[in-house]
Amino acid sequence: MSIPTPTIEVSSKVSGDAAKLFVETFYQSLNYHRDRLSSFYTPPSTMPDGRALPAIVWNGNVVPDPVTLQNLFEQEMPKSAFTVQNYDCHVLNPNYVAEGTQGGDAISGANMTIMIVVSGFVKYAEARSATQRGFSDSFILVPNPAAAAMSRVQDRRHWLVQSHNSRLVV
Repeated sequence: MSIPTPTIEVSSKVSGDAAKLFVETFYQSLNYHRDRLSSFYTPPSTMPDGRALPAIVWNGNVVPDPVTLQNLFEQEMPKSAFTVQNYDCHVLNPNYVAEGTQGGDAISGANMTIMIVVSGFVKYAEARSATQRGFSDSFILVPNPAAAAMSRVQDRRHWLVQSHNSRLVV
């Protein structure tokens, strides 16, 4: 018996739309709404091998959880201006089912895990003369099992970050 998976067309459309929306909203939050940053991530949990999820590495430093990352940006980081130059996405698993859930309609693409790689420039500080640095981010997004239960009028995220690796580049 084969496991149903979305067609290539559905995978491309769903992952592309998810990546576009994620990139637009995530970097807007980094620039203007840092108090929303932790809402982009899966709730903290522990994998069977003891490693924490979500896995967050910010410029080589392990960040233990999304709230700590949000606090870092709200309390310690100067104002930022992230400018995305490009991004790319790939489906990693076409039929991911989160632990403790039944999953959804696999054919629709709602169960995919998606990798997004983003690059661009960032300025930290309010002055126009601030030094511009390159950045590179890699994300693994997983379906948000709570999204289906939320009404359409609520601010819901269909995909949550399970892994995030960010680097400033030379």
